[in-house]
Amino acid sequence: MSPDPQAPEANLAGPRPADAVRASWVDEAPANIQPYLRLMRLDRPIGAWLLYWPCVFGLLLGAAAHGDTMPDLLYLILTGIGAVVMRGAGCTYNDIVDRDYDARVARTRNRPIPSGAVTVKQAWAFALMLSLVGFLVLLSFNPFAIFVGAASLFLVACYPFMKRITWWPQAWLGLTFNWGVPFGFAAATGTLTVPAYLFYAGCFSWTLGYDTIYAHQDKEDDILIGVKSSAIRLGQRSKPWIYAFYAAALVLMLAGGLAAGLGLVFALAMLAPAAHLYWQVHALDIDRPLLCLKLFKANRDTGALIAAALLAGMMAPF
Repeated sequence: MSPDPQAPEANLAGPRPADAVRASWVDEAPANIQPYLRLMRLDRPIGAWLLYWPCVFGLLLGAAAHGDTMPDLLYLILTGIGAVVMRGAGCTYNDIVDRDYDARVARTRNRPIPSGAVTVKQAWAFALMLSLVGFLVLLSFNPFAIFVGAASLFLVACYPFMKRITWWPQAWLGLTFNWGVPFGFAAATGTLTVPAYLFYAGCFSWTLGYDTIYAHQDKEDDILIGVKSSAIRLGQRSKPWIYAFYAAALVLMLAGGLAAGLGLVFALAMLAPAAHLYWQVHALDIDRPLLCLKLFKANRDTGALIAAALLAGMMAPF
C-alpha cells in the first residue's frame, strides 16, 4: 500500500522503524525523502562503517605490500562513497526480498516497505539508482579492481535467502561484507596475493562474531517466523564460540599484515583491537537485546583500531 499523496507531511515520512537511531538527522529531512533515507539505513550508519572498514584494510594492506607508507587518499574517499551507496542498494534489495518477514517482526515492521511508506516498485527503482552510482564509482579504479568489485554482486544477490536455507547466514554475510579487503588490495596493487586472502579470512571470522551478537536481538522472532541464524544454532554456547571467532580473526589479520611486510609495531598495535574484542564478549549477555545492539555497534571502533594498527605498521621504521 503506497502512502496517500494528500496525507500530512508527517505521514508521508512513514513511521520510524523500531531499530532506528533516536533523534537521527534523518528525522529532520523532508518527509517525502525520509523513507528512502531509511531504506539506505542512513539513520543507522553502523552497517556502512562495517562495509567501509574492510575497504580501508585492503587499501592499507595493499599499500604496505607495495612498499608505500600511505594509502591513496582519493581511493579512501571513493570507497567511502561506494560503501554508503552500495550498502543502501543492498539494504533496499534485502528489504524487498524480506518484506513479508519484516512485517511480522516488531523491530522491523515499521521499515519503509512493510509500513507502506514506499512501494516495492519504488524500492526497485531506488535500488537500481543507487547501484548505478556505485557502478560509476567503481569505474574510477583499475580494470582488475573493477572485476573484483563486480564479482561481489553474486554474494549480495544471494544473501537475503541464506537465512531460509542455512543456520549460518552470518557466514555468507562475512563473505559479502568483507569483499572490500580483496577489492581494496586489488585497487592498490592490481593483483591479489596471500596477504589479502589472509586478511579477508580474518575479517570473515570477525563478522561471524559480531553478527552472531547482532542476531541474538531477533532470535525469538526468528524462531517464530521460521528463519535461521547462528544465534539460534549456538544458543547458550554463543559466548565461547564468539571468543573463538574473534581469536581466529585476530590471528589471521596478524598473519596477513606480517605477510604484507608489516612488523613488530603492527603486531603490538593489534593488541588494542584484541582488547576491544575481548571486552565485547566478556560484557555480552545474549538475553539482553539492547546490550547486544550496543556491543554490535562497538565494532565500528574495532575497525578503527585495526586500521590504526595497519597504519602504524606502515609508518614504522621497523
